[in-house]
Amino acid sequence: MAKLQIILGSTRPTRNAERVVPWVTKRAEAHGDFDVEVLDLRDWRLPLFQEHRASIGDFSDPTYSEPIVRKWNRKLKEGEAFLFVTPEYNHSIPSVLKNAFDNVFVSWALRNKPGAFVGYSTGLGGGIRAIEHLALIAIEAELVPLRNTVVIPKVEAAFTEAGNPVDPIADKSLGVLLDDLAWWSKVLAKARAEGELPPAAFRRPPAPKPDLEET
Repeated sequence: MAKLQIILGSTRPTRNAERVVPWVTKRAEAHGDFDVEVLDLRDWRLPLFQEHRASIGDFSDPTYSEPIVRKWNRKLKEGEAFLFVTPEYNHSIPSVLKNAFDNVFVSWALRNKPGAFVGYSTGLGGGIRAIEHLALIAIEAELVPLRNTVVIPKVEAAFTEAGNPVDPIADKSLGVLLDDLAWWSKVLAKARAEGELPPAAFRRPPAPKPDLEET
């Protein structure tokens, strides 16, 4: 089974993640193709991104600026597939989630692994603009973002007392998402095992230095 890490993208005291994540986790565990682990960013008090060459140390075994950053990179390295659950703040994702991505630095812990997204909001959008932005961030981290997503509008009324979605389409959409995630996790695991290209930063020639005599 693929190691699936479900990452909660909000640490807000009044967050609605508690309405969404139990359902997502239960469905992922019942799917049968995943070993599921929930990573709550409330439990990962990452500093604002501040890594640089001096804080890295040995690139093959980075020390980072703080022990928790090293632990975060090692934790995500264990993952084989990722599912991000995020609200939408100002047409984007919470800053704490962006910071969690930024702190994945030189470990390439997300590289060549599939990532899927569940968005929610108290309004009608269901977090779709946050998901669109998150997909671009994921590409830069060399995660492989999947097309099919789940969006949950009006999240405060979206679940029954038993924790099931009121709209049956949400449950069907999550099933499609999990099937895609399982398929891609197998495909990419095989590809990684057969050999990966080095990161582009190690394959590009260095930028030429300017000729100061001509400026």
